[in-house]
Amino acid sequence: MHVRMLTGGLAAACLMSVSLTGGQAAAAAPRTADAPLAARVLTYDAGGSAEFRSAVDRGAAIWNESVDTVELRPAAAGQRANIRVLADNGWPRALPTTLGNGTVYIGRQAVGQGYDTIRISSHELGHILGLPDRKPGPCSSLMSGSTAGTSCTNPYPNAAEKAEVEGNFGSALAGRAPAVRTGVIVD
Repeated sequence: MHVRMLTGGLAAACLMSVSLTGGQAAAAAPRTADAPLAARVLTYDAGGSAEFRSAVDRGAAIWNESVDTVELRPAAAGQRANIRVLADNGWPRALPTTLGNGTVYIGRQAVGQGYDTIRISSHELGHILGLPDRKPGPCSSLMSGSTAGTSCTNPYPNAAEKAEVEGNFGSALAGRAPAVRTGVIVD
């Protein structure tokens, strides 16, 4: 009985809406708030990363596996990249300019001390994606950086770090830019 009353009421509502639109069926506009946003594609140029090229590519792939709102891709030949990755003899660091843009240095000093190159790459890319250092911290926190020690080889962001990047880029995709952290971030 309840089903008949519901379907009868639904039919009456449909007839009423057809009569209000002049006998033409009107489709409801799609709800954009419920539609998933496409990932923002960021390109990176690892041409200057020397012996760390494969670690940089793996660090980018880890972020691609971990978040949906941003995708890191190698820049095509001649394309200006959002992120430049360079190798040098100093300590690893990132110089974000705006969210998703900047320069990463994979420093040989940390590698020489025994730190994992893929963790370094993933960590420094995390800064470009808007994450700060979280020191001291456990190995389970990618952004704990060097405070997790040389035995830590975990290159994956934890749930909170993933959520923060999703929020940063989800807001940016929806037209709300998060606060930008600029300046040199060492480690």
